[in-house]
Amino acid sequence: MSASRVATSRRYLMCPPTYFDVVYCINPWMDPSKPVDQRLAYLQWQRIYDVFVELGHQVELIAPLPGLPDMVYSANGATVLDGRVLVARFRHEERVAEAPAYLDWFDARPFDVRQADCVNEGQGDFLAIGDLLLAGRGFRSERASHAETEAFFQRRVVGLNLVQADFYHLDTALAVLDEQTIMYYPAAFAPDSQQVLRELFPDAIIANAQDAAVFGLNAVSDGRHVVLPAGATSLAAQLREHGFEPITADVSELLRGGGGVKCCTLELGPASSAPDGKVPRGHGR
Repeated sequence: MSASRVATSRRYLMCPPTYFDVVYCINPWMDPSKPVDQRLAYLQWQRIYDVFVELGHQVELIAPLPGLPDMVYSANGATVLDGRVLVARFRHEERVAEAPAYLDWFDARPFDVRQADCVNEGQGDFLAIGDLLLAGRGFRSERASHAETEAFFQRRVVGLNLVQADFYHLDTALAVLDEQTIMYYPAAFAPDSQQVLRELFPDAIIANAQDAAVFGLNAVSDGRHVVLPAGATSLAAQLREHGFEPITADVSELLRGGGGVKCCTLELGPASSAPDGKVPRGHGR
């Protein structure tokens, strides 16, 4: 059945976890009293990077900045669609300084770039599928950011209310697998949003509480291969049954900051054939 699934080469932006640490608490996963194994976190990030390269995707890097330990979660930096970029405006003061770094990175490249006026945490809360943008709210991105995003990208935004603090961004509770298919954890959403998802995606893959708890839904799909956290065994089995090819990665240390595979991956669009679209090598630490 997997032969019917078609992989599309993608272009991703990642940020090495050079300064990754847990020194404050802005989500339920963070506990500054427990030391971070920074070497392990780097190896886990490297595994995600290497998988993308092995699958033929282009991976670009934004330079990590000292004092910004959450910058590794590049998905939060912006929403990118069709060459247009809406740079995030972070809710918590601890992450506010990340936005100028992403703004500078995109401004130096051929994108149509603007920074959001409303609190908006990028692809953490805005996921494109088909002609829609699924948009999370309740913990980070403001309700008003949905209208702003819809106007900027000229795409219909479907607002979804998140109700469990452990799943504070949309990408922790829902993943887009291809142009028609999602997987999600219903209990993370308010009843009205669950109904919306059932109506829009009657054939969705449903995650159980155990898979959701290991951030199994914080995944990246190219339409065939799905890179997701190890431990989401039931979800991986369901993906195989639906013709996808799951590839697992240990994110145990990265999860201590409240992030996983998708959090570390900002999708920029289809892969480019231009010379400057080559995958960087020897990025070091």
